[in-house]
Amino acid sequence: MDYLTVPLNSSHKKKNFNCGKVLLANYLHKQAKQDIKRKLTACFVLTNKENNVLGYYTLSNAGIKREYLPEELKKKLLKSYNNLPVTLLGRLAVDRNSTGLGLGELLLIDALKRSYFVPIESIGSMAVIVDPIDEQAVNFYDKYGFIPLPDSGKMFLPMKTITKLFEV
Repeated sequence: MDYLTVPLNSSHKKKNFNCGKVLLANYLHKQAKQDIKRKLTACFVLTNKENNVLGYYTLSNAGIKREYLPEELKKKLLKSYNNLPVTLLGRLAVDRNSTGLGLGELLLIDALKRSYFVPIESIGSMAVIVDPIDEQAVNFYDKYGFIPLPDSGKMFLPMKTITKLFEV
C-alpha cells in the first residue's frame, strides 16, 4: 500500500521546519523523536528530494467518552461502551514555504488512509478525532466533514465516513 509519508527518522531534515505555529514546530524539532521512542505516537513526514520536512502528522490510539458523542451516534452503540476506541490525529502541520500547494489536504488524506487500514488489519477504531489548536484548524477540519464533539473542543470523523473514501 502506498502512502505519501514515511515514518520520521534521523535522516529527515527537520531543523528548518517552520509552520508558523510555535507549538507544532517545536514538537517536531524537540519532542517527536522522544514520543516515538516511548511508543506514545507515530510521526509521519512528507519530504522533498533533499529530505527536508515539508509537513508532518502524528497518530496514536485514544479513547473518547460516550457522553461526548452526538445523540444520533450514541443511539447506534451498545450502552455498555463507556469509552470508545478512536485514532487521535494529534498534530498536522505544513511548512510555511509549502503552503498553498494543498499539502495539508494530502497529509490529512494520508492520515485518514492509515487510520482506516489499521482497524481493518489489527485494532479497533470507530473514528478519527482531532483537537484543533486554533480557529484556523477548526475551519480546516470542518471543511473535510469533521464534526464538533459537544463540550470537548475536539472534532471527529466517523470511520463509517472514512470507509467511503477508501472502499474498493
